[in-house]
Amino acid sequence: MIDFHSHILPNIDDGSRSIEETFNLIKEAEKAGFEAIISTSHYMENYYETDVPEREVWVKAILENLKTKNINTNLYLGNEIYFTDNMIELLEKRKASTINDTSYLLFELPLNAEPMNLYDVIYDILQYKLVPILAHPERYSFVQKEPELIYDLIEKGVLMQANYGSIIGQYGEKAQMIVRKFFENNMIHFLGSDVHRQNTIYPKIPEILDEIADIIGEEKLEELTTKNPKLVLNNKKIEIDEPLDFKLTLKEKIIMNFKK
Repeated sequence: MIDFHSHILPNIDDGSRSIEETFNLIKEAEKAGFEAIISTSHYMENYYETDVPEREVWVKAILENLKTKNINTNLYLGNEIYFTDNMIELLEKRKASTINDTSYLLFELPLNAEPMNLYDVIYDILQYKLVPILAHPERYSFVQKEPELIYDLIEKGVLMQANYGSIIGQYGEKAQMIVRKFFENNMIHFLGSDVHRQNTIYPKIPEILDEIADIIGEEKLEELTTKNPKLVLNNKKIEIDEPLDFKLTLKEKIIMNFKK
């Protein structure tokens, strides 16, 4: 398996706070069954702005140290870029990075408000022959109320990465309900831990895999955890299953309005 979304580089963002914590997280990941981790540190203008060269140095140094410790986990460079209309410029100036220097770009949205220019920025990304991947769509409050947005984005060429913890309620009941619907309707293409701290998500991976396999089956699970991430790392095209549009039932809408 390949962890598609992590915050393991030390003192870069709100993730790992020390090199010791970084190595402990990597050990946890290896024990959970991950052969590789994509480091997707936040890039947020005027807040988290560690550029590509500095993060490349970190990744190289960590990989060299892993070899001396006989830890076989691979580490790849990426970013979780906070939504901005400057994303292309950030990439060109090597401030932010795509996944492993490929055509695949991981980005996130504000948690509580859909950006007015979302479709304009998506169009620009696609025009640059990049493939946008939206991080944890199940966590956005506006998506929880109108999940049709995710179907529409997929139809326009955006891929989706869900967080492992969502299916067990790590981000609340709304995210848990919506991510299940996304799984059931072919609307998730990658899975990531979104790990920030030790002893949080990695020890729970085995039970989470069972939970997700019950929904989508073992073959589809392997696609999301291993096959699709490998295609990304090698800059290969991903053929996705046709998403199935759905609308929330009245009961589900009531739950979305009143649950946390």
